[in-house]
Amino acid sequence: MYTASTAFLDALSEAGVTHIFANFGSDHPGLIEAIAEARAKGRTIPRVITCPYEMAGMSAAHGFAQVSGQAQAVIVHVECGTQALAGAVHNAAKGRVPMLIFAGASPFTQEGEMRGGRNEFIQWIQDVHDQRGIVRGYMKYDNEVRTGRNVKQLVHRAMQFAGSEPRGPVYLMGAREVMEEEIADPVTIDPGQWGALAPAALPEASVRTILDALAKAERPLVVTSYVGRNPAAVPELVRFCERLGIGVLESVPTAMNFPHDHPLYRGNQWNEPRQNQALADADCVLVIDSDVPWIPTINRPAADAMIIHMDVDPLKEAMPLWYIGARHAFRTDAATALGQLNAALDAAAPPDDVVDARSRHHGAASAARREGLAALEAGATDAITPEFATACVRRHVDADTIVLNEGITNYPVIFNHMQMCEPGSIFTSGGGSLGWNGGAAIGAKLAAPDKTVVAMTGDGSYMFSVPSSVHWMAARYGTPFLQIVYNNGGWKAPRFSALGVHPDGYASRADDLDISFDPVPRYADIAAAAGGAFGRRVERPEELEAAVAEAFDMVRNKGRSAVLDIWLSRS
Repeated sequence: MYTASTAFLDALSEAGVTHIFANFGSDHPGLIEAIAEARAKGRTIPRVITCPYEMAGMSAAHGFAQVSGQAQAVIVHVECGTQALAGAVHNAAKGRVPMLIFAGASPFTQEGEMRGGRNEFIQWIQDVHDQRGIVRGYMKYDNEVRTGRNVKQLVHRAMQFAGSEPRGPVYLMGAREVMEEEIADPVTIDPGQWGALAPAALPEASVRTILDALAKAERPLVVTSYVGRNPAAVPELVRFCERLGIGVLESVPTAMNFPHDHPLYRGNQWNEPRQNQALADADCVLVIDSDVPWIPTINRPAADAMIIHMDVDPLKEAMPLWYIGARHAFRTDAATALGQLNAALDAAAPPDDVVDARSRHHGAASAARREGLAALEAGATDAITPEFATACVRRHVDADTIVLNEGITNYPVIFNHMQMCEPGSIFTSGGGSLGWNGGAAIGAKLAAPDKTVVAMTGDGSYMFSVPSSVHWMAARYGTPFLQIVYNNGGWKAPRFSALGVHPDGYASRADDLDISFDPVPRYADIAAAAGGAFGRRVERPEELEAAVAEAFDMVRNKGRSAVLDIWLSRS
């Protein structure tokens, strides 16, 4: 039989999907049969990755797309599985990561009228008014498959939305009867007619507007968060900044946007309660691909600074409150726009003395910053500091390593002390829902099997990641990765938030804020029990270097995942 489910699988393959991250349920007999038939007949379909927990599965699709650039598919069970995707939906939407989510739906017949009708009690309980509405606010596109005769068109249309900037997740659903429908005349699709929209360029006149504003400035600065999600944009940004002597400041970075060893790199900013000096000194700020370029109550440009904004999503349409006072704003693809600006500089570059003066200024500040970071890495003799721990990991990282950063309160420590320089070498989820790192590590390893994947996580985000499911998946599908747990004994971020609002309140004097994880779980043992991972708890600074070396050896040479539970100073 050629059914709607068969057509669905064919459409995924046509759209470039190579992996299905699946959590099957009673709504999927048509898909399960179609998969079994394809395997029996030797027909190519995407590889199925069984995901015991939906959020871990969607996070794996997230990590795969970040590393490869190619959207994958996630299959979940009716509205229950849709809800169990949990914060992964938020992360994919806010991180602008493309993927297709497909959920079954309760059958709509109950007296044997059609194949796939109701035959289990749960199908009445799982019949809800608006299943698509559960995730509609986070999807670029959502629809219901109502007939197998156009399932291919719906899949390709959904993938076209997912892959067009600003990219993001899409959602389809289909009832059992629909997915069982036999199709006498299968639809033939030309995938070339359903491609993502071409990258948007700057209007020609605005190229001159931007370059003129930068030419008049004494201290121009680029601020970015995610220009590096497209690795091709990074060398264009480096070339552009070198030619103009412009410093680069990252704000809440989600990728490797600019080489950290470059003399024009001015560091990264997060929630630090202080004014960033590079931003304060800037008289012209070019914001490229950033959702939060600064926090205005704490840290902002000078009132008379010229602000120019280039972004795939300059209006931030999903954010009800957003503005940065930009004099000029452009919806454009960063790699394309920077290429245009560089081409214009070929014809009219600024004077060398201007560029040299700017470069010397940023170079001196960049060198001082690196000296300060090196001093922090010395650590302490009686406790492990996060800076010392991160430097130990960095010494084992090479050009074939991908780092996933979900350190939360240690986000900046990891970015600062890993000092990544290669495009595509480090990522965060791009969102604010914790638990992405474990599933994402599996997806990253599937997308780049020859790379070493290192997931660096807080103890809270480790618990959120459902490590029992994650490490079972890693063992089953041969995706070993190293997971570094920054164990500070609980949720540190809520403490910082409370003290930020009530610095002298009762919380500042309380011993217990209900955010500790005492008694402390044995995190490494969870991974060992679920997937046979190597696990080790490290409590002393002198033990750490050997433990990190052993863990990397397990992952790289023995094909085994490893978890290092690093106990940080509790001060």
